[in-house]
Amino acid sequence: MRKALVLTFLLIVMIASEVYTQYWDMPKLPPPELYGNLLIDRLSTKKGQKPVTFSHWLHRTKYTCRVCHFELDFAMKAGQTEMTEEDNRNGLYCGACHNGDVAFGHTKENCQKCHNGKLDYGKEKFEKLRKTLPPSEFGNKIDWVEAVRKGLIVPKQTIYDDEYKPIEFKKQLKLEAEWALVPPAYFSHEAHSYWLDCANCHPDIFNVKKKTTKHFSMMYNLRGKFCGACHLKVAFPMQDC
Repeated sequence: MRKALVLTFLLIVMIASEVYTQYWDMPKLPPPELYGNLLIDRLSTKKGQKPVTFSHWLHRTKYTCRVCHFELDFAMKAGQTEMTEEDNRNGLYCGACHNGDVAFGHTKENCQKCHNGKLDYGKEKFEKLRKTLPPSEFGNKIDWVEAVRKGLIVPKQTIYDDEYKPIEFKKQLKLEAEWALVPPAYFSHEAHSYWLDCANCHPDIFNVKKKTTKHFSMMYNLRGKFCGACHLKVAFPMQDC
């Protein structure tokens, strides 16, 4: 009898979770090889150039999110970073690595590697990469956190400070759902510290003190706020929470 009750309860929770997911208008996911890919066109077309293609999955095998979105000061949304060709040639933004030493530089023969306007540029490399890393159900279908934990990739946390060490903070938060019978979401500070700096989230996106962030809800997440700043187009999507 007890076993039957447990199974019934689990079935109700599963159905409630499915209804909850269907209630919200979850964005349609692109193919795994395109998930996290961007076309950057703040100035390119205006200058007579094709938009720049950028692949998160390719870069995150070598660098953490912290390097670009903290040290290099890239905005979290495409097109909001006011970078120019001159900036890049002076070692800022992309130019911090694409200098002909760390990665290919700003020379004429390399222009089309970035300015090609193709969202799927380099997709043939993706399947080779995915086969070497732990699987996941959504997004790129790669478990990036597990890949770091297993040492399959060792992305750099910094390109400027050789003595930098991320803060060891392993507290896990339990985030209760607004709907009854919908299971809570769990937030791991440790997993996020593999990729981000505390300042990427605090205090601009989330208040430091628990339960003081106003309007934190699924509705706002799906508008690109809070968790949605990353977990819509780059980090694993909301469908995987």
